[in-house]
Amino acid sequence: MKKHKIMTVVGARPQFIKAAPLSITLSQTPDCEEVMVHTGQHYDALLSDIFFKELDLPQPKYNLETGSGRAVAQMANILTKLDAIIEIEKPDMVVVFGDTNSTAAAAIVAAKNHIPLAHVEAGLREWNKSVPEEINKLLTDAVTDIYFCPTKTGVLNLKNAGIRKNVYLTGDIGIDLLANNQAKYTQIDIFKKLDIQPHEYYFMTCHRAANTDNPDRLKQILEVASHIDMPIIFTIHPRTQSRIETFGYSHFLEKKTLKVINPLGFWDTQALIHHSKRVLTDSGGVVKEAYFHKVPCVIMDTQIEWIEAIEEGWAQLTGANTDAIVQAVHSFDTPSASSNFLGDGKAAGRIVKVILDFLKKKK
Repeated sequence: MKKHKIMTVVGARPQFIKAAPLSITLSQTPDCEEVMVHTGQHYDALLSDIFFKELDLPQPKYNLETGSGRAVAQMANILTKLDAIIEIEKPDMVVVFGDTNSTAAAAIVAAKNHIPLAHVEAGLREWNKSVPEEINKLLTDAVTDIYFCPTKTGVLNLKNAGIRKNVYLTGDIGIDLLANNQAKYTQIDIFKKLDIQPHEYYFMTCHRAANTDNPDRLKQILEVASHIDMPIIFTIHPRTQSRIETFGYSHFLEKKTLKVINPLGFWDTQALIHHSKRVLTDSGGVVKEAYFHKVPCVIMDTQIEWIEAIEEGWAQLTGANTDAIVQAVHSFDTPSASSNFLGDGKAAGRIVKVILDFLKKKK
């Protein structure tokens, strides 16, 4: 029996996390064959290679080696190279994840080649077209054939946009990893390396272009360490490090309470989030992970897709403002309950079933 060929396209850390549970499920499905394409959008070993090893992801059949650069040039590179691969592989379906340049570019290639497109993490919106990820969300959902929504909000956003066909509420696929691997993030080996104690530190990330490319916003975020006595573990993204050096802000990293470290592997990162007192971030993925671990989260941004976390009191929006961030850190009360709006850790199984049903009907 001929197998259904499913092409999954990944390019950045959040996509590796989402792709892992799906790859595992596809590998256990006899009538499916996965062809993984890595665009190379994240090419640094700290943001790419380590995740493939940790998450047991199959080695990609193709690596486009796109690298960094301006968004349009990066996407054009992906468009051209992926188009040639689709011509060779002739997949039955293309699956994209999230909202990166890789997501939008792959969606356009699939649509132009009349290949059915499935979007994992469909329907999320930030309602601000100045946010690069928002453009990618809109482009992708405009040409998607099957919409896999992580939350009820995603389903509602699509409904309000007139999209009702082939929309499925699956739960968040990234939660599959966390819900089914508790032993991997409750270990505390990383704490010995960093010389810290569980629940006696804050965990911080900062990588969004709106913050890192704006000297004042980046300065406001770095200034937070001057007003907090407890240690802050700051995992620094390569782009953030570069901007700090460009703007002459390296002295901010010398604050006594700030422990600056390179990006960690997935499970060490989860251990630090799980055992932290507060999370400070501008990353939608980290907001989601903090919610799962039931750790209050200060969002150093002006919008977020995961509005349920805010509505339930697990997250607060502060923007890149020192006073607002510090105030939120000191006054944040931990909520007493959670609806677990991200799902039950079984999203991958639901997604594969829908894909198979779709392809069988198509034939």
